[in-house]
Amino acid sequence: MLIKEFHKDVQTQADGPGTMRYPHAKFPGVVVFSEIYQVTGPVQRFARQIASQGYIVAAPSSYHEFTGPEALAYDVPGTDAGNEWKITKKLSAYDEDAELSVTTLLNMPTCSGRIGATGMCLGGHLAYRCALDSRVSAAVCYFATDIHSHSLGAGKNDDSLQRAGDIKGELVMIFGKNDNHVPVDGRTLIRQTLHDAGVEFSFYEIAGAQHAFIRDELSKDRYDAAITKVCFEMLIELFGRRLRTDLGEPSGEKLKVEDIC
Repeated sequence: MLIKEFHKDVQTQADGPGTMRYPHAKFPGVVVFSEIYQVTGPVQRFARQIASQGYIVAAPSSYHEFTGPEALAYDVPGTDAGNEWKITKKLSAYDEDAELSVTTLLNMPTCSGRIGATGMCLGGHLAYRCALDSRVSAAVCYFATDIHSHSLGAGKNDDSLQRAGDIKGELVMIFGKNDNHVPVDGRTLIRQTLHDAGVEFSFYEIAGAQHAFIRDELSKDRYDAAITKVCFEMLIELFGRRLRTDLGEPSGEKLKVEDIC
């Protein structure tokens, strides 16, 4: 499938005036949230891979209140700026970006009306928060940071785990077992919270993988192409099942698991 890209500026107000830009393809919609460096080359290639499978992809710039849509460099100044803005931006502004991204996709005449979300690092957390919107049917969160520590946004006191029960779609949470940004106790907290909240989810911890293992540029020797391919297949399976197939509303019946071999 060929990809056609364009940009759309959407006005935001929650944390001061700004605009967001979106690349575009077709049919079910997917919001791709970026890491702290905004929409870098790896994020663009990730979005294009999803688009080539037959999805409209919106990739908002996370820091439009502070800078333009251009990516930050993978260097010390870029890292420092991204980390500073991550905890300067209001949580309500992150949520407004997600709400506007979903609404923008739904308002496109080529959108089927079904929406998914995904992202890496900061974007993994933002994809999780996007799934708090009942219009989102599926989300794949790659090594989502700050969920376990409640430290996203101004004041570093987000409510992402407390609101786990608001998630009505299906989640896939993916982490590397050697991810020191989300240590084992943090991953355990996230997994248990999702269980307790009754969220429908899959949870993967990849042996040997570190943080940012899907980033194919300047990953500091952490990029694993083989595992990245497997994880992308998980994403395509979930989005294909939840966004492209009409499963209808859940029956609400509790699944009875038979004790058979």
